Amino acid sequence: MSSLIRVLVVDDSAFMRKVISEMLDTDSIEVIATARNGEDALKKLEEYEPDLITLDVEMPKMDGLEFLRKIMPERSLPVIMLSTLTNENDTTTIEALELGAVDFIPKPSGSISLDIDKVEEKLIEKVKVAAECNIENCNTKKTNLTDTNQSTTFSREDRRLNRESKNDDEVVIIGASTGGPKALKEVMTKISSDFSIGILVVQHMPPNFTASLAQRLDRLSQIKVKEAEEGDMIKPGQALLAPGDYNMLVTKGGKITLSQNKKLHNVRPAIDLTMESAVKYYGSQTLGVVLTGMGKDGTRGLKAIKSAGGYTIAQDEKTSVVYGMPRSAYEAGVVNSVKPLPQISDEIVRLSKKLK
Repeated sequence: MSSLIRVLVVDDSAFMRKVISEMLDTDSIEVIATARNGEDALKKLEEYEPDLITLDVEMPKMDGLEFLRKIMPERSLPVIMLSTLTNENDTTTIEALELGAVDFIPKPSGSISLDIDKVEEKLIEKVKVAAECNIENCNTKKTNLTDTNQSTTFSREDRRLNRESKNDDEVVIIGASTGGPKALKEVMTKISSDFSIGILVVQHMPPNFTASLAQRLDRLSQIKVKEAEEGDMIKPGQALLAPGDYNMLVTKGGKITLSQNKKLHNVRPAIDLTMESAVKYYGSQTLGVVLTGMGKDGTRGLKAIKSAGGYTIAQDEKTSVVYGMPRSAYEAGVVNSVKPLPQISDEIVRLSKKLK
């Protein structure tokens, strides 16, 4: 790829094509073409060979989902979805992420002039991150998967702390960011209905979209999945998903409280805060998992879990869309087991048995 990120903008609105193109007109990004729908985009894709696509959800003739279904099996191309904030589009955006879109951003709406400045900075940042994403290798159907478990050894001190735990309850905490919805679908849908430990899920995502993600995972999974609410209890065989813009914290007795007091790593919900609060109650009976994502959220949480004698898992580099959070945790020495995405659910089941 050249130093410039070459972008194809796909939107059925001529005005939005112009707005998005102007947003992306920077020293490091070049909009090389625009398309009015999926059919038009397929032609432009062959003609211009962009590095990245911004893709509208709702379009005539061929919408965003149909376009993704056509290109993703054959092309390793980062796609960022642009979606208006409606319940229907929230659900469609989640499906687009499952199909292989790297990320999404809400379209400017209402007073366009007020929204543009807010959206522009985020869009440019997401384009730069997406351009570096590992799209080809994270396609698990094509990847030659190997067991990359780092010998899954536990120190004598880890085992001692685990034996000394006085709490009979257990909890699994899974954190994800960029590429997370697709990874979570892979993990959650493989966990059987008889899984007897409560699960907490933290996905970096704005409000509204987390509700749609929880509903989507609930429909596809054997266990119950719901967006967490104030006062929810952690229950065996149920997964609670942190709502967008709220930190999900665990209090005594396995009770959930939601907080907007602070952001950590400039994100809310923060994986670290959920993990650290859980360790205070569950101690060595905690299993932490960090999946694909940018940054270092989850490293501090896994450190707390491992220090308490619990177990920790990180997704491997080859199957991560963005190998940021798992790399940070691995390099910090707080990961017991590194696994490719299709093997993580089995590893959760295997290590959860050590918590009992």
